Amino acid sequence: MKHTDRKYAALILSAVVISATLGITALTAYATNNGGNSANPGLWGPELGFRGGGRMPGGWGRGVEVSEAYNETVISIAKSDQDVQNLLAQGYSISAVNPIIKFTVEADGSVVAKAINAIVILEKDMTARAAVWVDLDAKKVTRIVTFTTTVTEK
Repeated sequence: MKHTDRKYAALILSAVVISATLGITALTAYATNNGGNSANPGLWGPELGFRGGGRMPGGWGRGVEVSEAYNETVISIAKSDQDVQNLLAQGYSISAVNPIIKFTVEADGSVVAKAINAIVILEKDMTARAAVWVDLDAKKVTRIVTFTTTVTEK
């Protein structure tokens, strides 16, 4: 692989990771700013373009199909991590598995896509969320980011 091909692939991967992180942050802000409506449709409601209330059996957004076997592999790796086990014991539940896809441009110009990592989204009572980064090659959790929200009803 040429140096410029690697740079291009790294750039695309970086854009996907940044987009995922910004998307999680924006959706968290949306979920917590519902104008006092206690019937909050949830972080991953259909009005946001996602299906199935966050379970997303069809993939990350639209156009990417994710198999049950992929989801099970990612969830199994996540659940093997002690910190994830602690979050689950605290009442968090898994709401989505989002693949991070690496695109590689080969010498002949063909593009190979591979889901090398994933982000597992955990939710707790609509006041807390966690994003768990899973490295599929290393079969381990590499990062956990938690978001908490305080809602004061008056």
